[in-house]
This record gives sequence, C-alpha cells and structure tokens, in this order.
Amino acid sequence: MPTQNTSVGESDALSSAVRNGPSNEYSLVGRGEGEKDRKEIDGDDRREEEAEGEEDLPPRDQWTRKIDFIFSCIGYSIGLGNVWRFPYLCYKNGGGAFLVPYLMTLFFAGIPMFFLELALGQYLSIGGLGVWKICPIFKGVGYGALIAAAWLNIYYIVVLAWAIYYLFSSMTAMLPWATCDNWWNTDRCRSDYIRCNATANETVTVIFNGTNVTRPCTTDATSPVREFWELNALQITSGVHEPGVVRWPLALTLLLAWIVCYFCIWKGVKWTGKVTWFTSMFPYVLLFILLIRGLTLEGAKDGIIYYLYPHFGKLKESTVWIDAATQIFFSYGLVLGAQIALGSYNKYHNNVLRDAFIISCVNSGTSLFSGFVIFSVIGFMAHEQGKSVADVAQSGPGLAFLAYPSAVAQLPISPFWSFLFFLMLFFVGLDSQFCTVEGFITAIADEWPRLFRKRKELLVLVVCLLSYLVGLSMVTQGGIYIFEMFNFYSASGICLLVLIFFECVAISWSYGVNRFYDAMNDMLGYYPSLWWKMCWTVTTPAICVGIFIFYVVQYEPLVYMNYRYPWWAELIGWFMTMSSVLVIPGYAILLFVKTKGSMRQRLKLLFRPDVDEPIKRNKLSIKNQDAAAAAAAASTTATSV
Repeated sequence: MPTQNTSVGESDALSSAVRNGPSNEYSLVGRGEGEKDRKEIDGDDRREEEAEGEEDLPPRDQWTRKIDFIFSCIGYSIGLGNVWRFPYLCYKNGGGAFLVPYLMTLFFAGIPMFFLELALGQYLSIGGLGVWKICPIFKGVGYGALIAAAWLNIYYIVVLAWAIYYLFSSMTAMLPWATCDNWWNTDRCRSDYIRCNATANETVTVIFNGTNVTRPCTTDATSPVREFWELNALQITSGVHEPGVVRWPLALTLLLAWIVCYFCIWKGVKWTGKVTWFTSMFPYVLLFILLIRGLTLEGAKDGIIYYLYPHFGKLKESTVWIDAATQIFFSYGLVLGAQIALGSYNKYHNNVLRDAFIISCVNSGTSLFSGFVIFSVIGFMAHEQGKSVADVAQSGPGLAFLAYPSAVAQLPISPFWSFLFFLMLFFVGLDSQFCTVEGFITAIADEWPRLFRKRKELLVLVVCLLSYLVGLSMVTQGGIYIFEMFNFYSASGICLLVLIFFECVAISWSYGVNRFYDAMNDMLGYYPSLWWKMCWTVTTPAICVGIFIFYVVQYEPLVYMNYRYPWWAELIGWFMTMSSVLVIPGYAILLFVKTKGSMRQRLKLLFRPDVDEPIKRNKLSIKNQDAAAAAAAASTTATSV
C-alpha cells in the first residue's frame, strides 16, 4: 500500500489530479481538516446508531456459489438486444466494418464501466442507492437509475408477453400466419413468397375464407405475417390517441410473464442464482439448434455475407459510431443498478476483474453468434422472395415478430421451429427482466432495511403487481404506440448517456480514482493496470459527451412504421426522460440546502464518503493488531526484566 501525503495543499492536490487522475486523498475539494469538520457537523454517533439499529435485521444474502454470480450476470447482460438489435446494426452500419467502432467502444467504455459497477457493488456490499454514500452529492444518479429501472421493468416484459402469445399460437398443425385463410385477414392479403408482376396485369390465387380466390397482382398487398401481427395479436388502432380496449389474451400472457418473473426472485439471490443456471444456458442450446437449421437453408450464405461484408466507407458516418456506443451501453445493462446489486452479493475478496472479462466476452460473443443465427434465415427469406437481403432485414419487433416468423413459416414442420424460436426469445428476455427487478428491489431494501428487508417477498409482489397494472396500457389495441414511447424515451438514449456520464465522473473524479484503486487492491490483492484509470477518468466520459452531442444534433422525433407521434405524446416521452435526468441536479441542490455549515464545510461533507468503507476497517484492524502485538511484546519484556 503506497503511503499517503496529507500535507499537500489544495492547489497541489488539484494539479496532481489533473496529471495523475483524482487522488485517493483529494477529490474535487481539498481535504484540509475534513474529518474534524465531519465530526463537528455531522457526528460519528449517527453512524454507530444506524449500525446498532440494524443488528436485529436478517443478514444480507450472498451468492451460494461463485458460478451463480457468473450465470446471473450473463443472463442479465444478454437480452433481446443481442438477438434482434446487434445483427441488424452490424448489417446496417457496414457489416464487418461496424466491429471497429463496436470493439473500440467496448474496450474504452463498455468493459471499464461494467467492471466499475460490479466492483463498486462488491466493495460496499450494498445496492444501487446505498452505494452513493460513497459520494453523497451524486446520490441523484442512484435515484435516476432507480426511476429508469422502474420504467424498464414495465415495458421490457411486454415483449415476453408477445413471445408467449406467439409461442401458444405455434402449437398448431399449421402456423396461423402462414396463410390468408383466417378471420382477421383482409382482401389485400398475399404471401410475400408469391411472385407476381403488377405492371403486367398478372393475377394470383389465394385461399380466402376456405375458398380459392383469384385476385389481381397489386403493389399494396399485405403479408399474412403482418396481418397476424397487427390485426390479430395487436389489433392495432390508428394511433396513440386511440388506445382501444385491453387485448385480454395479451393481458393473460403478460400476467403469466410476471408470475414467472416473481417466482424467479421471490426467495432472494440464492434462489435466483439457481434459476439462472437454466434461464441463461438454455437459450444457447436453442440458438445452436436454430443456427444448424439456418445454415442448411438455401440462401443462408447470402445472408451471412450481407451481415459480415465490411464497408469501411461507412466509418465516416457519425451514426455508425453512435449506434456502436449505444448498443454497448444498452446490451450491458449499465447504470440501472442491476450490475451493482449482483456484484454486492459477492464475497469481498472475489476476483471481480476476472469475472468482468469473462462475462464481457460471453456477452459480445453472443451478439456475434446471434447474427449468424438470424441472418442465415434472413438470407433464406430473401432467396425465397426473390429480393435482396436489404429489402427484408429489419430490427426490433419487426425482426422478431415479422421477418423471422415469415421465414420459419416456409420450413418443413414450421410449428416446431417457430416454437423453438419464441421459446428462445422468452428465455433470453426473462433473466434480463428478473435481474433488473432484483436490482430495483435490492436498492430499495438496502436503502430502507428496517422497513423492507424482513418483508422482501411482499415488496417483490407489490412491485410486480404495480408494474403489471401499468403495463396493461401496452396490451391495449393501441398499446404498441405506448410501448414504442417507453422504448424510445424512458430507459435508453439520452437518459442512459447522462446517467453513465455522471456515474463515471462521480467515482473517478469526486470519490477519486486512486482511492478506488486502493479499494481494488484491498479486494483483489493487487492494483489493476493503469488502463482502467485512463478509461474511467478520460475515455468513458469523453465518449458519453461525444455521443450525447451527436444524439442531440441528429435528433429526430419518434416514428413507428409510418406513424408520426403528436406533440403531446412527445412531451410525455420527454417527461419520462427528464424524470431520470433532472433528479441528479435536483437532489444535489436539495442536499446542499439541507446540509448545515459554511460553504466550505458543506462541500467537504457532500463530496466525501459518508460510509464505513471496508478498506478503512481493514486498516484499523491491522493497526489494532499491530498495537496489541507491540503491547504484548512490551509486557513480555517488562516481565522478563
């Protein structure tokens, strides 16, 4: 452990921070006589009273086995974005060339922030709100993350409800979206795989209401897959201004998804760790089966070439870099408090750095692997329709519920392959969902332990029930428009970029990156390389600021298909974004006003840890042991004399 110089002045400390990163002794304000000020103003007795008040509480959980933590992190980090977003972004932004900005962002921002969150949780053994005692003035980041996680808990699970609906719909001899012979089909229904020339006045024969019907070949035809999605599953209305009625089949599948989520986390992390053994690994079995089937399809090679062929000219476009960075932040589930919560259940001396590398490799490797699964089938789809891959590739719900089901419908024993795909989709999203809920619950229970720690099962039930009731708005006939508003505004984009920026700055510059390095040394037994220090203090904040600027400059209002949202809907969306962002300065101002003392004393208190750090306890223990040994030696010497 390096010796610490406590005699340096404030200006020297600040210049040292500029040269070497924030010091473990100095944050954004000088220390001076900070410990004396803290004792005079805040009092150390309060912390002792809190510790005494928690003696009658049940002990905090820990992972039963290290592998439970690994599987939980893998399950949380690997979600729907790996399956339906990364492959499309890779194709859209230059194929293999997209890997250049993706890997750069991964190593300069993604993995460093992932490591920081896991290490922070493990160091303090507390959830996403309690950790901010390490830098009280930035606790608004924790509250903002809690709000964003609440929004995410509400809308993310709706995708699982859709997947369950398609899962049950696949349990038939013939997939219902394979033909136009259903009650919801219109007279414009025509399969994408029926080729005809509208300019040559050709006609096509389709089965409609049980009979063969000859129709002229028109350009405004709709596929049975789209009609099943819009007219059966969603029964979509004309816009967000027309919510319609609740789709009770989707309300029931949403309820089923929440019931499964509840029983995955109701008994705490020891139970959750066992559940993730299955929920995190089973999707890989399904993905591998789907990959083997996809590679045997005609046209699969074309799809994979489109997916990976590098177009390096795309790297000149700013949108490529923005997409790469946002995909990293979103797929790793950063700043929402879940990673901090998962890390907080680790043993203190766990090698969290090694774990972060393993989980990061699995996460990004899964994204690349999923691309082969998806685009082998998309290539087959393009081949069968006589189109280019560019004309059939889609992202998000369009890929999961339109493109892939359309291709699967052309395969032999198509219900079986459809069942496997939506089962995989459900499990990929399930562990991301319940780990986010677990992070939300952990933050609340750790912040108010006397109120919630003994009633954690009830707290989980209340959170799941309230989230379900709000989520019913997204399974109405106009629910897809509300879902897209949540997806675009509530827990993504500007919201996450701002939260990640302030989280990184708070730990690296306010708490002090050198002080955090000392904590790492105390946990790991060695100091991490200087790479992490550079990323936390320079590259990650710079990337966040750069993406934020590009995002604002190139901002375009939300559009779903060809529907443009009205101004009042965008206003509601920005309210969801600001609910997570404005709480950061709002809480800082409120805390500054409530804190007693002079300006200098307030700053010293608010920028410095207000928590009993393990490294301080360990140093004190060693000091006491040394003192006891010295006293014993002195006593022995005196006795012998």
